[in-house]
Amino acid sequence: MENYTAEISRISADSAAGQDKAVLQIVIDDPVARIIRRRGVRHVALGIEDGRRITPLQQRKAYAMLRDIGEYTGYPVEAMKQIMKVEHMMRTGDFEYFSLANCSITKAREYINTLMEYALKEGVILNESGLMRMDDIDTYLIQCIRYRRCCICGRSADIHHVDAIGMGNDRRYYDDSNNQIAALCRNHHTIAHNIGWSRFMSMYKVYGIEKYRCQEGGEDGDHI
Repeated sequence: MENYTAEISRISADSAAGQDKAVLQIVIDDPVARIIRRRGVRHVALGIEDGRRITPLQQRKAYAMLRDIGEYTGYPVEAMKQIMKVEHMMRTGDFEYFSLANCSITKAREYINTLMEYALKEGVILNESGLMRMDDIDTYLIQCIRYRRCCICGRSADIHHVDAIGMGNDRRYYDDSNNQIAALCRNHHTIAHNIGWSRFMSMYKVYGIEKYRCQEGGEDGDHI
């Protein structure tokens, strides 16, 4: 998905739009308008910045990720920060410059998501669990599944099926897209089976993700 910045010029109630709906008028750059017209776009995603700035905890998480990635690649932290900003722009399609000193909470969260996805994809060894580095746990769990990394320790993982298909169901025809899965290494996979999923979730503060949410953009997505 490509991201562009727009300015809200007017919000008004409009009975023609339907009950409990409003009309949002925005101003966008002409090149963006031409893209929308050329592609016949009818629906767009709307992100809302609440004005809050990056928190000290988010800064700590981002720089901890950059140190780990820097050690893996051989680049110093400051150089790695700029390299990963370019990686983030390519990943999100948002080419607006930002600084870790004063960007928004939302931008910081998205940047940390990019850092974590890069680390999981490249097999970067983190100095602490990825769970401690993320604001967006949903995205982290999905990334772990896509790149086959244990969501607890970061080691190579298999897919743990939280929802078993069950006796009597033909795997060839059973739609398991809404069944929940998680990426666990052999050790944590065994623990999950031994103590049960409910206790495992409570112990490690993780949960299952619906299979269909992990397909798009993932490696070997068709084999999850």
